[in-house]
Amino acid sequence: MTSIIFPSLLSFISLPGGMEWIIILIIGLLIFGRKLPDVGRGIGQGIREFKKGLKDVEDDVKRDEPAQRKTLPGDQVAQATEGAQSRAEQR
Repeated sequence: MTSIIFPSLLSFISLPGGMEWIIILIIGLLIFGRKLPDVGRGIGQGIREFKKGLKDVEDDVKRDEPAQRKTLPGDQVAQATEGAQSRAEQR
């Protein structure tokens, strides 16, 4: 029963059209007009910091990657078996 009533209750709500958006923008400019440059500057600084953080992380990963390649698990196994063979030959 509620499924029949619910859509009809919300049928009058729709997205704003062109003229409504213009009115909303004018009201927003009147209310927040002086603060908008500060908000834009803050958003720009936030984006800049975010990109800087991403670059730092990428640099850390690139710097650590060659060190990890030097000591691959397969190399460690090969070195361990060579060491065991040389010890066995010594006995």
